[in-house]
Amino acid sequence: MKNTLSVQILGFLISAVTYSILFYINAWLMTNLAYGLGVNWVYLPAGLRLFLTLIFGLPGALGIALSSFCISYLGDFPQDFTTCIGVGLISGLAPYLARIFVLKNAKISPDLGNLSLPKLVACILIYALFSAGLHQWWFAVRGLDETGSFNHFLVMLIGDVLGTIVLVGLIKAGLDFLKPSRLA
Repeated sequence: MKNTLSVQILGFLISAVTYSILFYINAWLMTNLAYGLGVNWVYLPAGLRLFLTLIFGLPGALGIALSSFCISYLGDFPQDFTTCIGVGLISGLAPYLARIFVLKNAKISPDLGNLSLPKLVACILIYALFSAGLHQWWFAVRGLDETGSFNHFLVMLIGDVLGTIVLVGLIKAGLDFLKPSRLA
């Protein structure tokens, strides 16, 4: 029990810290690709959200939610507690809901041992739909200027998909680079 709790706490902390770091790196790298408040044409943290919740489950989702709340509250969003709580919860729970949906319907094992490319693509698309849809719904409910529209939904969907593909590609390239050379 103690070991399980420490793994969950570690997953929570890793998720909160790495999500925050990648959020600010993405903000710096993609400044010219921002479409509007909380909407980017390429959003690398989307891939990390999915990756962390696939690996850590609920503790990862909660770490992302806390981090996203803090980023929203201290950042460009109105410093409205309710709005930022919603943004945080959606940021963490959208990939977690996608995880649940995909594990049940695409028959992916909880340890991700049978995660194939087609299943990963399905997971990315389902996550991006949940994330963009829930975020834009929340932005519209909260009355944030120029948000909640179909255009914002579409750009956020594209940004989440592209960001996830780029991040997965970078992780794959990094892992390939770290493999010992087969020629040696």
